[in-house]
Amino acid sequence: MLDRINTEGIHTVELANGQHLRYSQTGSGKPLVLMHTIRTQLEYFRNLIPTLAQNFTVYAVDLPGHGYSSIDTKAAYDEPYFRAAIISFIEKLDLRHVTLMGESIGGVLGLTVASEIPDRIRAVISSNPYDYDRHYADGVRRGNLFANIILGTFQIPVLGTINAALENRLFLGWILKGGLVNNRNLPRDLLKEFDRVGRRRGYRTIERKTFGGWRSWSKARAHYGKVKAPVTLIYADQDWSREKERQYNIKELPGARSVTLKNTGHFATLERPNEIAKIIVETVS
Repeated sequence: MLDRINTEGIHTVELANGQHLRYSQTGSGKPLVLMHTIRTQLEYFRNLIPTLAQNFTVYAVDLPGHGYSSIDTKAAYDEPYFRAAIISFIEKLDLRHVTLMGESIGGVLGLTVASEIPDRIRAVISSNPYDYDRHYADGVRRGNLFANIILGTFQIPVLGTINAALENRLFLGWILKGGLVNNRNLPRDLLKEFDRVGRRRGYRTIERKTFGGWRSWSKARAHYGKVKAPVTLIYADQDWSREKERQYNIKELPGARSVTLKNTGHFATLERPNEIAKIIVETVS
């Protein structure tokens, strides 16, 4: 159930740009910041947080425009915008010795944030980093034929606006299941919550803007060489990324530990929360 995250631990923080991020704070110990995938929110980590809270103070954030964080329809919603928000979040809370763990776009943000504020970062765990788009929504569109067709239309003026507005729980489920090996790993109540959040005013606009910033996620790789903290790269064997794209990142992050999860798709945290938690704890123990 969605109440696994104690609502008493839910907070908001005002960022340097005046926008607000919603986040949960659970547990005790050194800080661990969790950053979710595109089109999800902090509840994405609901099966991961209880285990990690035994070792860390866990901060799970709703990325800008996602979940119940502020929506600014005039903002860019590209990688630099998200990166600035997470840096502001860490600085506002004055977090130090931070372990960053992110999946998909969150996996990219873990690396780019670490490259800019190295004095605050203890370690980075990047799971299935989404940094390989060659065209609009390229990665997500690799999931299945339905995702390829629907998200391909999102970039078309007028038609994209209409199709995004028509998104419903059924359509969203088909798209998200393109990132899973086992469809049962997307619980109905969690999908219902993702759908409900998607009906917030302005959400469809920022959803298309986030996909529209596809070039920025590939360009983010230019920052990887500046990361000083120890890095663990987690790749699912059935992630959307291709082997050549994974090897590029391994080369850009010399000394990084690389872990492969078997029988797992892009949304590895939903499919293998216990394994992800074990990797995180082992990385910083």
